[in-house]
Amino acid sequence: MDAMIFEVLTKDPKTRARRGRLQTAHGFVETPVFMPVGTQATVKSMTGDQLQALNVEILLCNAYHLLLRPGHETIQQLGGLHRFMAWDRPILTDSGGYQVFSLSTLRDLDEDGVRFQSHLDGSTHFLSPEKAIDVQAALGSDIMMILDDCLAYPASRFETEKSMHRSLIWADRCKKHWEIRGCTPNSPWNSGCVPESPALFGIVQGGIYHDLRRESAVRLAAMDFPGYAIGGLAVGEPKPLMYEIIDEVGPHLPAAKPRYLMGVGTPADLAEAIALGVDMFDCVMPTRHARNGWLFTKHGHIVIKHAKYKDDPDPVDSTCSCMVCRRYSRAYLRHLFIANEILSSVLNTIHNLHFYLDTISRIRQFIELHHFDEFLAEVRKAGFTPS
Repeated sequence: MDAMIFEVLTKDPKTRARRGRLQTAHGFVETPVFMPVGTQATVKSMTGDQLQALNVEILLCNAYHLLLRPGHETIQQLGGLHRFMAWDRPILTDSGGYQVFSLSTLRDLDEDGVRFQSHLDGSTHFLSPEKAIDVQAALGSDIMMILDDCLAYPASRFETEKSMHRSLIWADRCKKHWEIRGCTPNSPWNSGCVPESPALFGIVQGGIYHDLRRESAVRLAAMDFPGYAIGGLAVGEPKPLMYEIIDEVGPHLPAAKPRYLMGVGTPADLAEAIALGVDMFDCVMPTRHARNGWLFTKHGHIVIKHAKYKDDPDPVDSTCSCMVCRRYSRAYLRHLFIANEILSSVLNTIHNLHFYLDTISRIRQFIELHHFDEFLAEVRKAGFTPS
């Protein structure tokens, strides 16, 4: 089989939303899809069985963190990332570019790549486009990302244009190295755990500048990646501007390839981006908010530590079908959070992930029925203010 097969099953007639399906070496992924973030080869506080019970179809893991600990060679020797973390469904790995470029005081950038110090022990590492591919190949993920140059917000046009062109050069190098490593069934990857080659996604950059984003998208499309991501958003820019950039980029990407919006976002963000043609998302928000006691509901989110929930017998959300809302009260969840019990993170994470995954499932149904515009109006009306 090919590295990855993507098909668009139906389109919403009133928006650019689309319902699709990805086929990978480790199974199918229905799109639009939300990918929980398992940075260190684990979604914090969750087991793989719990994630499968929530019907998580694909996880995101981070090559930067796994390169540093326990090391990609170690994971490779142990049979690859799927076997290492006992997860038999698809995995997407981020190249680690965002994390490396976040280390502004601990890195040295040139055209060949980026040299950086580990935030763990200060050891020095060099990440080139080719090394980013090698690391992810050793991990054995189903979908890999190119190494890109990630800028902070705000950035000048000069800085952004220079960064965008560097990302395009690196994209080309990643693609060529990916091809050299062997993208046929007769040339399996070194990890030995995936008989077919993983797919490689290009990443559109260009900051908040429409013409730079457009140039990046057009030139990446010409490189013919199996899929495309939109990076460098949700880094501090105003929400309306983020939506403008997504709207600008979409028409310049191949319609037959999946589109992935990196690091976004709230349930409302997902709905708005899906209306603009995005298929895939990842974000730490549901799991991080869970650990901080912020729980999503159809009316927004609640902050469970607030005293008004001390004696509240109601579930987090009376319309939610997750096991937490079926069994536990807000009062109990508040008690666990205030007492700093481990179970607090577990239950809160189960609820928040269920909320996100159920939201995406409903979106797929609305697209199939050609009524996604109704769902979008519902989300816009609900808002997400804390209570």
